[in-house]
Amino acid sequence: MSGVAASLGLASLPGVAKDKVVEDATIVIGQSAPFSGPSAQLGTEFNVGARVYFQMVNEAGGVHGRKIELHAKDDAYDPKVTASNTADLLEQDRAVALFGYVGTSTTLAALPLAVAAQVPFFAPVTGAEALRQPFNRVVFNVRASYFDESENILEQLAVTGARNVAVLFQNDAYGKAGLEAMTRAAAKRGFPIVATTAIERHSTEVAAAAKALQAAHPDAVALISSYVSSAALIKEMKKAGYTGRFVSVSFVGGKALADELGALAAGVMVSEVVPFPWGRASVLQNEYALAMQKAGVPHMSFGSMEGFLAAKTLVEGLRRTGRDLTRARLLAALETMNKWDAGGFFVSFTPDNHSGSRFVEMTMIGTGGRFVH
Repeated sequence: MSGVAASLGLASLPGVAKDKVVEDATIVIGQSAPFSGPSAQLGTEFNVGARVYFQMVNEAGGVHGRKIELHAKDDAYDPKVTASNTADLLEQDRAVALFGYVGTSTTLAALPLAVAAQVPFFAPVTGAEALRQPFNRVVFNVRASYFDESENILEQLAVTGARNVAVLFQNDAYGKAGLEAMTRAAAKRGFPIVATTAIERHSTEVAAAAKALQAAHPDAVALISSYVSSAALIKEMKKAGYTGRFVSVSFVGGKALADELGALAAGVMVSEVVPFPWGRASVLQNEYALAMQKAGVPHMSFGSMEGFLAAKTLVEGLRRTGRDLTRARLLAALETMNKWDAGGFFVSFTPDNHSGSRFVEMTMIGTGGRFVH
């Protein structure tokens, strides 16, 4: 058992010594995510989409007669709080799966506890390689990796005529993971990175970073930072006369970035890892739109689409597990979902590969903060 797990008293957790069959009338799914602070919109949107899907399932009778309960705790994007929340979810709430954790630093803080309890760690909202390599049997990624996003970003920049890129990255596990992915993708494509600069999480002190990036005269600036810092940098560089492109990875939270930028958002590109929420081309998109409307949720977003898709995928795993539900049986059931169709979006888990999707699509913020793709 890891030192972290032992220090939090997880030796007696169900699933560590013995994987007990769930006998309750409900299935508890645990989530720790930011519901307060500067990253609150990321956690809130994912949670809303997931709850809408779980509610739909519960209204139809649940899974093998059991209703799903999503127990969510606020960690304000603080890894120490995430670890404490996770211990509570596993010990007190007896969660059969951990679900929808938001952020690289926070997911890495919770991961040792998930491993100790051998509980599925499902659909973390991060593209970091640390959640993908080396292979970890309890981790199931529904979204594409930051490397997948970086490759797509550089391909799209090349199409628009860009010949090089500069990178702003957040000085934490998320930003460093994104920079590593972008560097790897740039080397693979022979696409020069002419400058990189770090910024502290959620900082708006961007003058020095903007000056350093602008001095390199990049054709485009890739943003691997929070929407607060990304928006501040865009404003500063545009004010200084920069006319190149800005593009961000999905974790920024496209809607939050658009809201923060206002009229200056037009033309900013964002890579996304789920289908366009306002589209109607697939069964999944239509199902999502109807469910959100029925639930009385007026605002659709990429974040809530990701939560909806993740919840739908997890429910399929629960159905495959059968009535005698345990953490170990759920792990095994999820590994049978090879090329599973979520409604025009395919997720694939096998016993030796838990990277469920490589789907990436480029979007752009248009006038009025509306997204186009």
